[in-house]
Amino acid sequence: MGFEETTPIQEGTISFALEGRDVIGQAQTGTGKTAAFGIPIIQQADVNGGLQGIILAPTRELAVQVAEELNRIGNVKGIRALPIYGGQSITHQIKALKKKPQLIVATPGRLMDHMRRKTIRLQNINVAVLDEADEMLNMGFIEDIEEILSQVPDERQTLLFSATMPPKIQSLAERFMRNPEVVKTKTKEVTVPTVEQHYYEIQESKKFDLLCRLLDIQSPELAIVFGRTKKRVDELTEALAKRGYLAGGIHGDLAQRKRDQVIRQFKESTIDVMVATDVAARGLDITGVTHVYNFDIPQDPESYVHRIGRTGRAGQTGLAITFVTPREIDHMKVIEKITKKKMKKMAVPSFSEALEGQQQAAVSSLLRTVEETNLSTYKASAEHLLEDMDSVSLVAAALKLLTKEPDTTPIKLTEVAPLRAKKSKNQRGKGGGGRGNRHNDRRSDRDRKKRNFNDNRRVNPKGKNRNK
Repeated sequence: MGFEETTPIQEGTISFALEGRDVIGQAQTGTGKTAAFGIPIIQQADVNGGLQGIILAPTRELAVQVAEELNRIGNVKGIRALPIYGGQSITHQIKALKKKPQLIVATPGRLMDHMRRKTIRLQNINVAVLDEADEMLNMGFIEDIEEILSQVPDERQTLLFSATMPPKIQSLAERFMRNPEVVKTKTKEVTVPTVEQHYYEIQESKKFDLLCRLLDIQSPELAIVFGRTKKRVDELTEALAKRGYLAGGIHGDLAQRKRDQVIRQFKESTIDVMVATDVAARGLDITGVTHVYNFDIPQDPESYVHRIGRTGRAGQTGLAITFVTPREIDHMKVIEKITKKKMKKMAVPSFSEALEGQQQAAVSSLLRTVEETNLSTYKASAEHLLEDMDSVSLVAAALKLLTKEPDTTPIKLTEVAPLRAKKSKNQRGKGGGGRGNRHNDRRSDRDRKKRNFNDNRRVNPKGKNRNK
């Protein structure tokens, strides 16, 4: 598969897992966790043993990606993993289950559906894996997980992986694991050291123009832009398209087919900007993401760590940029304190710098074409043109044609209320990035009415769309 050496989480986990020990692995995304539990599980799996292992994942996308990776690892041995998740036909999944895969990678809700239908039975499971356990906690899956684990045989092996270890995850481990070995691979800094972290202090109304200028100057190969809400993602995706960028958006309200399509286009570089909510992008393992833009500052440090972990993967370098309004500076400092990493403040670039950036991209494209392309069929036309025109003017004209000049098409985005750092217990609910105020794709409309700190209704109380 091209693996040359183990990553720290693999080195620390595989030997314990092969001995049948329970393991708690604390590591960030992109550190090789799937192989850390996949290699020992597949090594010990019986091709003719029916369903032997379940892997629980927080999102559909992560379930699919983990299953794909396990199928690559298990290909030669004949071990198959089947992804099970909501948004896909349950009838289709029941047919696939009849082919008797040895492993299932599932989101908790859909697995519970199959358990109730008795289309998945857990009595022969000998290994259970909780992947991204902290995110499953944030998404409200903890009771589902407890119910699932209670129906798996007690003598099973349990492997738990989490970037952070909040008290509820520790409690879960104490209840359902037997003397687990703890493998920590965290460096002194919580964030990935290969990711350079910058921030811009910017007014809410000027964020979008800044994003466009940075895209023009930096010309990222693949970029992910994070928005706080589903509405924000939709508006940003539409606005970027109006300005001529190849962008697609994903969030929890999109049909699974549409989400899969956008992710496929991004992986194939048909689009080079993906706009996403935290939950929709959780666990995405896409190589080659060079830039992450936090259009809205995340509500808690864990989300920040997961967001910027989309870049700087597999030893590559990456750049994470956060837009911070003046009223959010204190919230940013809380993130810096917990991640033990200072973000570098950057000066907002001008329009002329954005134009210069696009000109440099055009120059690079021209030089690359000269180096990599056979130009013999064009040389006669070039020589003919040079008889009537000087070479500098011709090259300048070519660069003008190749340069994407910054677009100033007017864009209107719905304002989002700024985040405030929590300052004391009696101020809880008025501010900050506390876990209690977390806004994610799974919050119901009823919950949003009760706890609307970061909802667009705060800006537009009646919930009406001002653009209509």
